Amino acid sequence: MDIAVRIEEGAGAGEAPEVEYRWDADTSILTASLRAGAVSEGMSGSVVVEGSDGSWLVFDVASGKIRGVEVANWPDVRKLASLEAPTQVEEASVTLPARASQPGIASLEMDTALVADSDQSERIFHFRIGPKRRTRVVRLAKDILLDVDQRSVLAGVWLLNVPPFPAETPAEPAQ
Repeated sequence: MDIAVRIEEGAGAGEAPEVEYRWDADTSILTASLRAGAVSEGMSGSVVVEGSDGSWLVFDVASGKIRGVEVANWPDVRKLASLEAPTQVEEASVTLPARASQPGIASLEMDTALVADSDQSERIFHFRIGPKRRTRVVRLAKDILLDVDQRSVLAGVWLLNVPPFPAETPAEPAQ
């Protein structure tokens, strides 16, 4: 199963929402939440992408717009010597349309290959969904980019300017 998206060229330029990152120190789950944007039409619910290694990405969708991305059970993240965010990024509006055949579905799950790369400092993450293929990059938010293939299927996610994982606080000395 693929995650189809609708791209409206040139729409949304200069209107990229801010991203709020939150780490859960107990579970190592990273959540990237977008500040609310324009209302549109499309599916509402969750889109879950499960990797064969138990990792997963969850896209929180409201009225066709991705409002958040949650990453959990990290796959083996490959720390690359150099990973830079794409420089050619399209400013467009991205919508997940409701499926005409199943308009009431509020949740979608798919199992596929999920590959995660990061830079050395783990401030940039790239998650590739499914097989490697030619894509274009579209801005979803200030610090979130989407890879979209030639069939308008979601092929990856870039998380940029990710804050460091919270350091463990040393235990208080016993008195």
